[in-house]
Amino acid sequence: MENYIDLRNNKDYEKLIQPAQIIKNGGIVVFPTETVYGIGVNGLDDKAVKKLYKVKKRPMDNPISLLVDSVQMIESVAKNITQEEYALIRAFMPGPLTIILQKKDIVPNVVTADLDTVGIRMPGNDIALNLIQYVGNPIATPSANISGKQSGICIKDIMKDFENCVNYYIDEGNSKIGKPSTIVKIVDKKPYILRKGDISKKQIIDVLKKI
Repeated sequence: MENYIDLRNNKDYEKLIQPAQIIKNGGIVVFPTETVYGIGVNGLDDKAVKKLYKVKKRPMDNPISLLVDSVQMIESVAKNITQEEYALIRAFMPGPLTIILQKKDIVPNVVTADLDTVGIRMPGNDIALNLIQYVGNPIATPSANISGKQSGICIKDIMKDFENCVNYYIDEGNSKIGKPSTIVKIVDKKPYILRKGDISKKQIIDVLKKI
């Protein structure tokens, strides 16, 4: 299968150059993270993001998070980052946390459903991090599933859902955590959990207490 690579037992990250190029050229790639599989496109390419919404059958008013590989990449797409937000970034990234930040104009409105904020996550998975690094831009990445279905944790099930609608599949075996990331938003220095995940509210509060 030409559009599939198996990295379950072989962590040859140079094999990610081809799918990274596909993302750069506006294509769609399914790849592993530590939470669930993601389905991603160039997060700065509004046409690619619109195609992603269509393939996932995702409502256009449901924002998509950006996956990044570094604090520097976070700062390229987010602004006015507070000390509380930086504290959570330092404590939990890379890892299963998505944080809602103020977006810069470089982020297409289609990514954020016209909101002035954007979800940011740095995945704790070397394949995902290397893929983002090869792309050189944040990757707009929801869970690899048809909207309303269970989040994808097995590449075979994901391939049945999307078939030829996806340009490339990267296989690392079943997802380790198996559920989506915690989503947190800081409002007036207080954390609000928008989606429960592997990181608890207590862990987040404990970090913020130390500021």
